[in-house]
Amino acid sequence: MADPRFYDNSGPVVVGEICVLVGADPPADGGDGGRICDLATLECAGPAHATFCAGKDQLPALARTAAGICFVPAGLAIAEPPLLTQLVPVPSVLHAVAALARHLYPGHDRIVWDQASAIHPEAQLGTGVRLGPGVAIGPGVEIGAGSRIGANSVIGRGVTIGRDCDIGSNVSVGFAHIGDRVSILPGAQIGQPGFGFAASPRGHTRIPQLGRVIIQDDVEVGACTTVDRGALGDTVIGEGTKIDNLVQIGHNTIIGRHCVIVAQTGISGSCELGNFVVLGGQVGISDHVRIGDGARIAARGAATPGDLAGGEDYGGVPARPIRQWRRELAAVALLARRRKHNRDG
Repeated sequence: MADPRFYDNSGPVVVGEICVLVGADPPADGGDGGRICDLATLECAGPAHATFCAGKDQLPALARTAAGICFVPAGLAIAEPPLLTQLVPVPSVLHAVAALARHLYPGHDRIVWDQASAIHPEAQLGTGVRLGPGVAIGPGVEIGAGSRIGANSVIGRGVTIGRDCDIGSNVSVGFAHIGDRVSILPGAQIGQPGFGFAASPRGHTRIPQLGRVIIQDDVEVGACTTVDRGALGDTVIGEGTKIDNLVQIGHNTIIGRHCVIVAQTGISGSCELGNFVVLGGQVGISDHVRIGDGARIAARGAATPGDLAGGEDYGGVPARPIRQWRRELAAVALLARRRKHNRDG
């Protein structure tokens, strides 16, 4: 469900119109099928929401959903269809979601606005807020006392920034709520759209990203780091986490408290990191990976889909317990020496 501080909803829309929009069959009873006001995940959807089930792994959540309608792949076998949800078979679930999202939120990507002055009159700035030259602040923004915004930074509509924050120069913040004492270094981009596309033989269709970024208290975000907003839910960075320069954090990723993420690390979408996780330089995390509390991944390690237990050190590609990884490296080195010895001997 999209936050109205950031997104303007043009709904409601009747189910019959949605079916035409996404290329699906109209409601079987010939009526309009009811009204839909928004998009939501399977877990969060209510009777006025549309949702989607992309495949078999989501069938348990589909059986429990309370959504008004649900896009499902045409031909998907569903043993226990939900009692109160209309299923709408479509050729491509992601294309259907993209079409409805664009219809409900035609201005979903708008971070720059039309206003007469750089500081919108509806923005609320606390006591002692300092603004550098060239700062632009949109409508509905709230900035807490003592915070500083560096030169040429852009704070988009509806953004909230807590007390005593330090936002560097050339920073863009949109679709985000930021806590107290947060430091964002120059060039960082917060709340950009996630990398979500629906592919087809005709090309790639962007899926509107309608979520937010939540940055909790005492977080530091490094220079030229990018934190993408969620697709439907939120991207969350937990209290006290420290993020180095040139880090990419994908949409819907949840990062726990007091994590350390070193430079040039890339985290794909929908990952979950526990508390006190440490990622070394140039670590890569595939989508939907879960990493437990206190886990550490050595530089240039890569976590592939699956779970990594907490309290362990990992290394290598794919990431595995670091002692195992070191033994494997030693074994390969020994084999190479033996081969060289046999060749030269």
